[in-house]
Amino acid sequence: MSNLPPHPSVSFWQANPHDLHNHRSTEHLPTHSDIVIIGAGYAGVSTAYHLLTDFTERVGSITILEARGACSGATGRNGGHLRPDLYGHIPTYIERAGAEAGAEIAEFEIAHVHAIKQLIEREQIDCDFMLTRTMDVWCNAEAAEKARRVYERMKEHGFGYMDDVIFYSENAERICGVKGAVACASYTAATMWPYKFVMQLLAKIVAAGKVNLQTYTPALSVTAAPEGGWNVTTPRGTIHADKVIHASNAYVATLLPEYKRNIIPCKGLCCRIAVPEGSDAPLLTNSYINRTEDNVLSYLIPRADGGIIVGGASAVFKPFREQWYNNVDDSVLVEEVKDYYDGYMQRTYRGWEHTDAKVDKVWTGVMGYSYDSNPHVGAVPGKQGHFILAGLNGHGMPVIWLAAKGLAKMVVEGAEFEQTGMPRLFKTTRERIERAQAGSEEGGDILGTGSFFATKQ
Repeated sequence: MSNLPPHPSVSFWQANPHDLHNHRSTEHLPTHSDIVIIGAGYAGVSTAYHLLTDFTERVGSITILEARGACSGATGRNGGHLRPDLYGHIPTYIERAGAEAGAEIAEFEIAHVHAIKQLIEREQIDCDFMLTRTMDVWCNAEAAEKARRVYERMKEHGFGYMDDVIFYSENAERICGVKGAVACASYTAATMWPYKFVMQLLAKIVAAGKVNLQTYTPALSVTAAPEGGWNVTTPRGTIHADKVIHASNAYVATLLPEYKRNIIPCKGLCCRIAVPEGSDAPLLTNSYINRTEDNVLSYLIPRADGGIIVGGASAVFKPFREQWYNNVDDSVLVEEVKDYYDGYMQRTYRGWEHTDAKVDKVWTGVMGYSYDSNPHVGAVPGKQGHFILAGLNGHGMPVIWLAAKGLAKMVVEGAEFEQTGMPRLFKTTRERIERAQAGSEEGGDILGTGSFFATKQ
């Protein structure tokens, strides 16, 4: 990961860096750590937290290596949307693996909403957490009818979580406030300040004394050590580890080349829209996934400060492949879409036509999209002592926390994946790896039903 741009675009969330953003717990890199975690974002920090809190007496030293500042990647750049996916890939999972497998994923994601709420209250994390309703909106009649059929099909399966979902085929525009809405659906979700959430969680585990955080220390290689375990090489020296956890999401293939075709780095777009101080704008209390008449998808959350976080529009820049596909340069915006959200609130929401709402911050970031649209979690096949939590498909907020809990159980107790409670389709396997290696680049699900930065987040 040494080829990352040194000066990435700065997101709204990261405008005031946390004290640990550039932190190194010790001046020099430790020579040994029982566990080395590569990546100090949501996945790496959550895994470290579970290792320490769930297995306090059984875990020795932990070192977290981060190529740049802590939480400088996709977590600190997403849409702040803790939103389970009910209308995206769940029907696809059901078609591939059956209703039970699809329901496992939906219920796993739904469980995150209350699990994160409980964590934030228990640890007293100040991250603007809001429990809310999220609105799925369709402005295209054909897409709306397809969504209605999906809703009916999910109800027919008898999934308990569907009791929380309301689908509206009439008066949709008045219900959701989006101009031209043909249908909309509502269910429970949450919003938060993701950078604050992760950094305050990180501060707690670093203060506990067992975690050594080393920022601006990219892992360049991981090789088998003659005495057993693994040598992790960095520009600042080599650290020996008994176990290595790969939590760098889009960048895992730099150290695990077998995942090169499995997890692809893809860039996206997100921005903040603000209303000038002293100006009034209609109140929005829901979060949104909006689909225009030409099926351009955007995600949106309103904030208590009056600002709006909105992003997506992947359909607009999808044809310009070289600017976003397999591209890790998060210092440069995708040219064709950088101005897409100018005037978005005025043209999209009823009552916003005469407001002075304007984009005041725009940024990009890099996500890891998996070949089959499922995360890769668990023991790396054929590499004893290596574990992975990556390939989140721009959808990590309602996946990572409980996946990290399950992964910690595998790392410490040697538990099998099937004993962790994680959805079966998340398990990283040799079969999944080889399927991607044998497939064409066009054959995977990248951008298939998602958007960038929290289609779903």
